[in-house]
Amino acid sequence: MISDPKLALDRRDGLPDALRVLAEAYPRANWEAHANFGEMIRFWMERHAMFRQLTELLQSDAQALADGRVDFATYAPRLSQYGGMLLNQLHGHHQIEDQHYFPQLITLDGRLERGFELLETDHEAMDGLLHGMADGANAVLQGGEIGPFLDRLNGFTTLLNRHLTDEEEIVVPVVLETGFSG
Repeated sequence: MISDPKLALDRRDGLPDALRVLAEAYPRANWEAHANFGEMIRFWMERHAMFRQLTELLQSDAQALADGRVDFATYAPRLSQYGGMLLNQLHGHHQIEDQHYFPQLITLDGRLERGFELLETDHEAMDGLLHGMADGANAVLQGGEIGPFLDRLNGFTTLLNRHLTDEEEIVVPVVLETGFSG
């Protein structure tokens, strides 16, 4: 596990140079055109896109409630449905990565071992954030104020996006370099 506080999910603004070895060799703009950008990595990236879309939807809905553009009776079922979907799918996604993909990927390029440790540390941090999100959503659903939840959701979204971007910049280049297909 990574213990350097500068690399904590809530403190970093990107991957350190030492972990960008393959990201520099495989720029994001060229990923999809690469011959090794197969179905497995396409599906994985679609999952990341779904997480981003769900957080945007949750933010938009929460802001609409806060602004009085939607009533609680309309908002509550959407929060329950989409919030639950985000939390459950993200938790399952991280389990599959930690138990299946990362142990295989880490053996393909030793230069990025520390990168996969960083991602596992992120997943531990995200577990706490997911629980906090669930608690915040439940408080709103039980009649609590939307403001504190919206603040929590915005912070969560920022950290999730940081994690997803960093994870992509480690995993996709390894797949492109090696042809890994799961």
